[in-house]
Amino acid sequence: MKMSRVSILLFGAALVFSSATFAGEINKGSLRLDDKVVVDGKPLAPGTYRVEWDGTGPAVQVKLLQGKQAVATIPAHVTEQGTPNSQDGYATTAEPNGSRALTTIYLKRFTLQIDQN
Repeated sequence: MKMSRVSILLFGAALVFSSATFAGEINKGSLRLDDKVVVDGKPLAPGTYRVEWDGTGPAVQVKLLQGKQAVATIPAHVTEQGTPNSQDGYATTAEPNGSRALTTIYLKRFTLQIDQN
């Protein structure tokens, strides 16, 4: 009797810890910029950036990090894709001054639509 309770307790603990680990991985991704883009008024050079977001529901705060340094923090709306995207990507729009503003980040399972100011 005690052995089955211990087994159930260990199994339950394993589920809790594995779901916490999984939840932490959901809110991260990687973005490779091929072009210079503007994010929240800041120019970002081409390169690889880590994408992390915090928040519950569709409204989130997105951080773009290069190494361990946050280079931009922006509000966005996140949606989970029914069918995973074939690859990560991004969308931009032309600004009046000729620069390109980041509007959307496409990750494997999520789309982050950046709120425009």
